[in-house]
Amino acid sequence: MSERLSLRQGYFADPKAFQALADLLHDVFGIDITLQNRLGGPDPSSMPFGYFDEAGRCIANFSAFSMPLVIEGRVVKAAGFQSGAVRPDYRGRGLYRDLMHRAFAWADAEGFEVGILLTDKPDLYRSFGFQVVPQFHFCGNMPKTSSREIHSRDLDLANADDIMLVSGILANRQPVSRMFAVQRQSEMFLLNALFDPEIRLSYLPALDTVIGWKIDGDTVQLLDIAARQIPLMADICAALGVPLERIEVFFPTDRLGWSGDAEPYAGSCALMVRGIDPSAVPTPAMLSPMADF
Repeated sequence: MSERLSLRQGYFADPKAFQALADLLHDVFGIDITLQNRLGGPDPSSMPFGYFDEAGRCIANFSAFSMPLVIEGRVVKAAGFQSGAVRPDYRGRGLYRDLMHRAFAWADAEGFEVGILLTDKPDLYRSFGFQVVPQFHFCGNMPKTSSREIHSRDLDLANADDIMLVSGILANRQPVSRMFAVQRQSEMFLLNALFDPEIRLSYLPALDTVIGWKIDGDTVQLLDIAARQIPLMADICAALGVPLERIEVFFPTDRLGWSGDAEPYAGSCALMVRGIDPSAVPTPAMLSPMADF
C-alpha cells in the first residue's frame, strides 16, 4: 500500500468527510452515527483526527470531545475519547497509535484535567497513562411508591417535538449524582437511545423529568435521569407504574432517596481514566449507560 494518506483534524464541517467517518464506523462496528443528523448534528466540541486516502475514504480515526464530569461534588474539565477505528487492511502501520498521540496531546494543550474512555481492549491504553475504574450497579427492591399522582408518557425520538423536549431538559439538567456523573453531554444520551431499541424514554410532566429505562425479565433497569432536580425513586416508580418488585440502577444513587446493594458491573467495556488516580473516583460508582460513547 503505497498510496498517500492525508491527515485531517476538526473536519466535521465537511459533510463528505463526516460521511467518510460514518462509513468507517459502520464498516468496523456496524453503527450508524449519521443518526446524529436527526438529533441536531455531531457534538460541536468534538475534535476528530483522521487519515484519509486519495479517494476520500476515512482509513483511521480517533476523536476527542468535551465531557465535563462531577466527581465528589466538583466539576472536572474532562475529555472523552471515542470513534477509534482503523480499516483492517491498514492495521499494523502505527496509524491508530499516531492518532491517539495527537488526540491526547490536543486535549492536554486545551487544558483538560482528565481523560476518559470506554474500551474492550484496556491494555492498548495503559501506556498512555489510562487506568481502569471499577464500576458497580445497584440492585434492590422497589420502594413503596409515592402517594403523589404522577403520570408519565413515552417519548418518540422520531418526533421532532420530543427531541426538542429531551434536548432542552438535558441542556439544563442536574447531574444525576454528586459522586460521579456527567455534568453535561446530551448528544450521547440521545444517540444511545436510538442505538438500543429496548431503551424507553419516559417524560414525567409534573416533575419535568425524562427517565431512561428498560425492563429485563422481572427487573426495572434505571439507566439515567434528566431533570433540573433529580426526583426521588418513590416518585419515579409511581410514575412508571410497572408492577415489578426489583430495580437495578446504573449510576450512583445518592440523590434518589433509595439505596440498593452495590454489585460489580461486568459490562463488555472497561471504564478508564488518565490525569487522576482511579481511587479519586468514589466507590461504588458507575457511569450511566446513556453516557456511553
